[in-house]
Amino acid sequence: MTLHSPKTRRPTIYDVAKQAGVSPSLVSLVLQNPARVSDKRREAVQAAISDLGYLPSRAATTLASSRTKSIGLVIDDYRNLWFVDLLRGMESALTEHGYQVMLADSRPGENRIQEAVDGLLAMHVDGLVIAAEPSASMLAGAGVPTVVAGWRDGVPAGADLITNDDDGGGGMAASHLLELGHTRIGHLSGSGGAAAHRRAGFHARLGESGAELRTVGEQGGTSEEDGYASTCWLLDHHPDTTAIFAANDTMALGAMGAIKARGLAVPADISVIGYDNSTLAKSRYLELTSVDNRSDLVGVDVAKALLARIHDSAVGPQRKLIEPALVVRGTTARPAS
Repeated sequence: MTLHSPKTRRPTIYDVAKQAGVSPSLVSLVLQNPARVSDKRREAVQAAISDLGYLPSRAATTLASSRTKSIGLVIDDYRNLWFVDLLRGMESALTEHGYQVMLADSRPGENRIQEAVDGLLAMHVDGLVIAAEPSASMLAGAGVPTVVAGWRDGVPAGADLITNDDDGGGGMAASHLLELGHTRIGHLSGSGGAAAHRRAGFHARLGESGAELRTVGEQGGTSEEDGYASTCWLLDHHPDTTAIFAANDTMALGAMGAIKARGLAVPADISVIGYDNSTLAKSRYLELTSVDNRSDLVGVDVAKALLARIHDSAVGPQRKLIEPALVVRGTTARPAS
């Protein structure tokens, strides 16, 4: 004789309605718009849901409301730790409204970004967040509210822009190194809007001081490998460099590797400062001085801007800058001589 374990059936909306003593349509109303239901009936439905362990079907909710309760996020490099805090900030503001984030990693290249956008739109997301480099016409006809997170070379018409003040952050990095007494300073930059604004702010502040600036990699990438290669070039051509400002923390890690490979020490021989104040910078092992771009706050404001436009189509796009902050740790010090 073969013994079969009893089958368990997933509770349905009809089971909830029966236990609560209401109609299935009222259960659906509680799930979609609880404020329209009396306290007594709402509490009865919520108690039945809890007792039965009922999980609403997202597909059914979508059909009933014409919304998927999902937001598409396009990034261009999952290795960039800036996206971690951005996503955390977005989710902190979206979760309480029942929204989930669908992530697409496009990698560099306009076609790849367009493919990522098209893929998310095909899944009927209610809004888009672009944390990559879109073209000005890329989102034409997208039909959903769109927010660009972080400075980009092109911001599509009709999209919000929520970003850190990278010009101000670059100026903060320059001021910190100048106050320590550095006058021969290298900058590891890269392509893209954020790097360009950080570079502009850094250059402007150093230009005021008359300090000597050596910039590398304006048209390159911003990975750890790029930071290592740019630092090698910098120290080959300017071995007297006493400080390096990297466009992000990942590049700063590459810079520290290149410095160590030459038998030099940070910060005794060369000071290093990064940007983003990522989990990498906060590591007790690295203790990296970094400019905090407040990406968690950028994420929160990105979510708020999207929700406002999803719920009211009359709300227009906005431009908002989040003020950065310098976090001084153990990788910057006064020059040895």
